[in-house]
Amino acid sequence: MSHPSLPQGLTLLAELAYGDETVVTTEALAFIAGLHRTFNASRLDLLARRGMRGAPTDFLPATREVREGSWRCAEVPEILSDRRVEITGPVDRKMVINALNSGARVFMADFEDATTPTWRNLIDGQRNLRDAVRRTIALESGGKSYRLAEATATLFVRPRGWHLPEAHVLVDGERMSASLFDFGLFFFHNAQEQIARGGGPFFYLPKLESHLEARLWNDVFVHAQRALGISEGTIKATVLIETLPAAFEMHEILFELRAHSAGLNCGRWDYIFSAIKKRAGDRHALMPDRAQITMDKGFLRAYSELLIQTCHQRGVHAMGGMAAQIPIKGDEAANQAALAKVSADKLREVRAGHDGTWVAHPALVPVATAIFDAHMPAPNQLGNLRQDVNVTAADLLGVPDGERTEAGLRGNITIGVQYLEAWLRGQGCVPLHNLMEDAATAEISRAQVWQWLHHEAVVGGAPLTRERYERASREVVVSLGRERYGDAAALFDAMCTAPEFPDFLTVPAYERVLTLSANNGGGRSR
Repeated sequence: MSHPSLPQGLTLLAELAYGDETVVTTEALAFIAGLHRTFNASRLDLLARRGMRGAPTDFLPATREVREGSWRCAEVPEILSDRRVEITGPVDRKMVINALNSGARVFMADFEDATTPTWRNLIDGQRNLRDAVRRTIALESGGKSYRLAEATATLFVRPRGWHLPEAHVLVDGERMSASLFDFGLFFFHNAQEQIARGGGPFFYLPKLESHLEARLWNDVFVHAQRALGISEGTIKATVLIETLPAAFEMHEILFELRAHSAGLNCGRWDYIFSAIKKRAGDRHALMPDRAQITMDKGFLRAYSELLIQTCHQRGVHAMGGMAAQIPIKGDEAANQAALAKVSADKLREVRAGHDGTWVAHPALVPVATAIFDAHMPAPNQLGNLRQDVNVTAADLLGVPDGERTEAGLRGNITIGVQYLEAWLRGQGCVPLHNLMEDAATAEISRAQVWQWLHHEAVVGGAPLTRERYERASREVVVSLGRERYGDAAALFDAMCTAPEFPDFLTVPAYERVLTLSANNGGGRSR
């Protein structure tokens, strides 16, 4: 189909398909272009500041009054009072329907870690969510019919992080902010409809590294609400604490968003990645195998308990982390063992004081719900102030004990390459080895390998040299199939062996996706 009438200064570098006209309208494009022109300079300035900051070593002296103040966030609406189990996943049509029907209290539709940002994925995802909000979403696939149930989860949307561009839309000749693109399109089309239906525009905010970045989001929310005639404070957003700097600024982040806050979440996989990245040059911060970095140890336990204490002091929810397990078909013993691990993890969370938790698969919703129902009879645990918690800066930097093994090295290579191969094909949420993995998996994998290789850490009893890594990488790729995985392996190798630590894997991977899309005519179909 032809492009809509484009606002002045906006260039659309994508072909539109039938049905896109419900999303890519002249009015919507004008709205997101306005967001970009108003806020992009601040975004770029904040990203530049990231590069000038090293790893945090203490809480900010300049914001001590905020941390010690008696302020509270605005009360969340009744519809968000009980969030005991939330399910997350990509924005494809089948997933949206199944997640909303899963029995979870909340579905977080993920444009970030679980979605490869091809133009097709993004626009189809926006259309799927638009249909879901209006309850017209349906799908006929594989001889089955998918429709929404009478009772459905409350919808949250996670836009991409501040660091990512949207290459298909140029505003005054520059790539648009991916965050503003994802947020703006969804908000423009759905906010008023959600309010009319008794809900509201609710979001998850990823990858923040400072309270100033939270302030920018708050400014965006105020601007967007005013532009559409919506009362300030209607938007509610949960911030994922998934970077090491953000863990030192939780009070400050909530303060900046206090009119729009719905709490904080332990984004633990990305948090592990960030902890490695921010201390990549520190030999004293060498991590053990990923499987040994568990929530009851070191910096993970410290930051999760501080998050609960902080949120409850400020009157908002403290959400737990992801259970990535998926059903293991054909091996009931292994399946039961996996479910037992999920139950133990959720029991730890509810006993610690979390108000809810995340799962990646509908089959885990009843498992997690049963744990929270048994130990949290009220809608939440806001009254549990965790005054026993006293987390120091040293605690937030504590590296868990554990070994670095040859199996851990090869597992990182295997999972990283397998995930990247799927991501480059347009699939951002990938079942691997009985876990539902997203971009955070590949980030942890390549970050660990880079750290071990850069410091020649002892792995499997011997230092990890470049020669040894390359041999392991070759053998893994041969076992997977060089013809299929060669492109992904080359990108993974480049990230692991770069002289300086690359900030994000998804940035160069996105450029590769753009090239592939240009060569084959588009990304994944709806």
